[in-house]
Amino acid sequence: MTDTDTIVVASDSGISIRSLDDISKAVGACLGSEGLILTEEELAPDFFDLRTGLAGELFQKFMNYRLRLAIVLPDPKRYGERFSELAHEHRFHNMIRFVSSTSEARSWLHSL
Repeated sequence: MTDTDTIVVASDSGISIRSLDDISKAVGACLGSEGLILTEEELAPDFFDLRTGLAGELFQKFMNYRLRLAIVLPDPKRYGERFSELAHEHRFHNMIRFVSSTSEARSWLHSL
């Protein structure tokens, strides 16, 4: 397996997004990979509050570095109407995608 055949799984790699500083660390860990899988357990509550800008900054950094990001979130509605709209808009995005399971995340990342 080469570096380009790998998927970084946040829980296996000690990655979590709790602050803006964590985003750069996540980007660095994902360079040369097929992408990153994050679950809601690795995301701070601020991520789900769109007013904080944490989600927007994460998305922007991954887009800038052309890294794919799969966020496993079975029930986006749990985090409110605005967040649910964001998740819905990213269900078929080519770089950042919300999925309902880790297997769906792996499948999407491997298909690219």
